[in-house]
Amino acid sequence: MASVSIALWVVGLLVILALLFDFMNGFHDAANSIATVVSTGVLKPQQAVLFAAFFNVVAIGIFQLKVASMIGKGIVEPGVVDHHVVFGALIGAITWNVITWWYGIPSSSSHALIGGIMGAVMAKAGVSKLIAGGILKTVLFIFVSPLLGYLFGSLMMVAVAWIFRRTSPIKVDRWFRRLQLVSAGLYSLGHGGNDAQKTIGIIWMLLVAGGYMASDASAPPTWVIFCCYIAIGAGTMFGGWRIVKTMGQRLTKLKPVGGFCAETGGAVTLFIATALGIPVSTTHTITGAIVGVGSVRSPSAVRWGLASNIVWAWIFTIPAAAFVAGMFYWLSMSLF
Repeated sequence: MASVSIALWVVGLLVILALLFDFMNGFHDAANSIATVVSTGVLKPQQAVLFAAFFNVVAIGIFQLKVASMIGKGIVEPGVVDHHVVFGALIGAITWNVITWWYGIPSSSSHALIGGIMGAVMAKAGVSKLIAGGILKTVLFIFVSPLLGYLFGSLMMVAVAWIFRRTSPIKVDRWFRRLQLVSAGLYSLGHGGNDAQKTIGIIWMLLVAGGYMASDASAPPTWVIFCCYIAIGAGTMFGGWRIVKTMGQRLTKLKPVGGFCAETGGAVTLFIATALGIPVSTTHTITGAIVGVGSVRSPSAVRWGLASNIVWAWIFTIPAAAFVAGMFYWLSMSLF
């Protein structure tokens, strides 16, 4: 009986830790949803975070749980996950998120979590227990998602410039200040739909490992889904202002029309990835879209040095989170 109580306590602690990661995901990635709408002056920061948080949570009724299923079942072999693996994965991801938030670097919470899972699993059982197909899809989309964001963002900018070529700049600005509310809402939907599911997936993984769910269950409990969407929405409400400045002001200067095109291009990319069940980085996606919009105006409008620094942070995210997760996996073996 005592061992069951300890197991329940550990599972409860790890669920809370997972929701903390989800909160930090929203906090860290709030910039992705609101940077453009704040930097263009369409919404004040406080209005923007409430707006984005609302749509983060609304996404619960729009997207299927394909990304959660990929995280829960498609990254590692089902039998290898235990409480120590989940603990190491979450601490690895949270640590990297805190470091990159502190320095204002728009890195990926998604890939930090996946790197954490990989590092903890490799510390326990080696590379053979990772599922190559799921890992390759995720790694591939580190490059594909910003490229798609770049492509859709730049195409939107070209199309809008052609359609409104005979319209006065004042009218264009006025119209796109309104339309940017639509594009920001769509992007926040995509952010909530893809990112909240990653935490759903790791809690799903934990419950299966602890024997509280059947391994062939088609979906996690409803309380897990609601808690994860609410947690990411709450995190977004607090916002990561250091990263907002990098994304919305330092990378390139945006007007409402550019903000609309970047958010719409990013939203299309997120909707496609979520429909396919691929966990992508909202950070990578919106960065690519912003650079695409800026480069259409003029290649010199983009601060390519800053963009290259951001790309290096993307490259280091998975191995850095994996390294920390592996260390905390071994530490957890002596804690519980």
